[in-house]
Amino acid sequence: MKQNREIVSPMSNEGRNIYVIEHITESLLTLLKDKAIEDISISELCDNAGIGRASFYRNYNSKEDILRAYINKLFNGWKSDWEKNNSIPLSLAIGMIFEHFEQHRAFYHLLNERHLIYLLKDVILETMELKPDLPKGEAYAKAFVAYSLYGWIEVWFQRGMQESAEEMKQLFQNQGL
Repeated sequence: MKQNREIVSPMSNEGRNIYVIEHITESLLTLLKDKAIEDISISELCDNAGIGRASFYRNYNSKEDILRAYINKLFNGWKSDWEKNNSIPLSLAIGMIFEHFEQHRAFYHLLNERHLIYLLKDVILETMELKPDLPKGEAYAKAFVAYSLYGWIEVWFQRGMQESAEEMKQLFQNQGL
């Protein structure tokens, strides 16, 4: 059973690790508001988070890994809804994805502003369950939808998310996808 934050002792290893991860993530997001990721040093990140460099390297290999973990954390809520309702039509699932991005607009705007949207690709491919051992028809159909969706999301972000999630869902459906 996975423990949540409320029942984990702050003095346990898990409690300290949750603290470290939250502070590193908050630190990186704060620093990204003012500078590009390549201009943020690990030392600056750790100093700003109030943790040691060893804590960073115990949890991550790169600064991008912090963002990947945070994206996965955000997507976990969406994914659990998807898994509960995996029989829902693709068009509704696509709508849920656009709503997710709209709900976390500030974070995704920051990713776009710092040219880090590419980090979403792997999460989208994983969400679409794109695996090489799928039957060829299913593999290519899922790849088409996943990469199309990623492209749409990237352009939507670049356009400043002018359209609502509902408009994006309708536009996507109008394409016959």
